[in-house]
Amino acid sequence: MPELEKYSRKADYTYAPGYFPTMEALLKHPEWVRRVLLSEQAKGEIAEKIHALCGERRIRVEAADRVLRSISQKENCYAAAVVEKHFTMPADRKHVVLHHISDSGNLGTILRTALAFGYRDVILIRPCADVFDPHVIRASMGAAFSLRLSEFDAFSDYADTQKHREYFPFMLDAAGPASEAAASFTGEAYSLIFGNEGSGLPKEFAHIGRPVYIEQSREVDSLNLAVAAAVGMYLFGEAKEHVGNRS
Repeated sequence: MPELEKYSRKADYTYAPGYFPTMEALLKHPEWVRRVLLSEQAKGEIAEKIHALCGERRIRVEAADRVLRSISQKENCYAAAVVEKHFTMPADRKHVVLHHISDSGNLGTILRTALAFGYRDVILIRPCADVFDPHVIRASMGAAFSLRLSEFDAFSDYADTQKHREYFPFMLDAAGPASEAAASFTGEAYSLIFGNEGSGLPKEFAHIGRPVYIEQSREVDSLNLAVAAAVGMYLFGEAKEHVGNRS
């Protein structure tokens, strides 16, 4: 078995640190898991479940306290799955598109939120934070293993793969509120587009699809990206659910 190294974006594998992300990797994509690292202090029901799942799937388990500390930079990380990286082309009707997002914590939170609101496809436009960074995997609580993740060099490359789709760029100076756009939209295939934490979306997105903004108090200049993405996903998800209930 090859010696494990410090995580690198160039490597073809990543680490899913923590009990829950490890379990999610084993349950959702056991075929991607190369081995599982456990601390000698790993005890209790969850550790037993991990051992059982690895036994069923013939996945090697090894004690690796030093590697676990190196991966997580914490003393209380008792498990990690070594998982192959996989990008998958988007397949569902509703997408979340992240344009030049740079913060790993935001990215992990958005992945978990996307799964919570039923958005299975998350598309990243480079340059962007590393979606396979172990800190992102852990922040997502393993949600990354339930999503289809894609990366493109430019938004136009992504758009070229999509036909008959409505785009909703979230921009502070957009003409209309997201709540109205969500309530009036009757289509099925759509993409919610969010920009960089500091600079937002480039000006050219004002001419793409139907730009929208999130209504908020004037006492705050803007929302945190992860919060804005959550609000957008909720608004459009709720609107589509209501349309479905009426039909």
